[in-house]
Amino acid sequence: MLDTENRIAKDLLSIGAVFLRPDEPFTWASGIKSPIYCDNRLTLSAPAVREEIENGLAELVEEFYPDAQVLMGTSTAGIAHAAITATILDLPMGYVRGGSKDHGRKNQIEGRLEPGQKVVVVEDLISTGGSVLEVVDVLRAAGAEVLGVVSIFTYGMKKGLERLAADGVENHSLSNLDALVQVAAAEGYIRESDCKKLLAFRDDPSDESWMSR
Repeated sequence: MLDTENRIAKDLLSIGAVFLRPDEPFTWASGIKSPIYCDNRLTLSAPAVREEIENGLAELVEEFYPDAQVLMGTSTAGIAHAAITATILDLPMGYVRGGSKDHGRKNQIEGRLEPGQKVVVVEDLISTGGSVLEVVDVLRAAGAEVLGVVSIFTYGMKKGLERLAADGVENHSLSNLDALVQVAAAEGYIRESDCKKLLAFRDDPSDESWMSR
């Protein structure tokens, strides 16, 4: 798995899906300063990387959730990944909207989902865990048995890990911040001295003292 984590981290860096700016932090909508910005949607525009990711997600489902009956993507970033992964595995798929439609059948879950079906959620990025847990709640309310989540990348933030654990949700990611930091330093994207900053941010994003380290 370590080889996969490093390979995917290298892929994300190579196509600019991950930006690392410890000296010029990004500002999140919440106001938090961040040394990292992820846009995994860019993986869809890079065929070789996309193929590696979708095969990797399929392998995670086969390894950890062999009883999966349906894949459900998160809206909107997880939809395409769920569709491609479901094609590889020959499984049905659907996705969960951010809210119910205000017309037609007013669906929030798109695609066929029967009560009791075993579902795996496909997400592109796990940070604090809030958005993916909302999807899990919707699926559970519809009677699905959510086996867990597979994702492309996770920050590994303490808050996110605690929220997932509290809700009994298991996540398996292809790569993570620790692997990314290691690869980024080795490939010259960041200085060795920046590694501690990135990991300190991961440990507590609300504590901006990482910027002075």
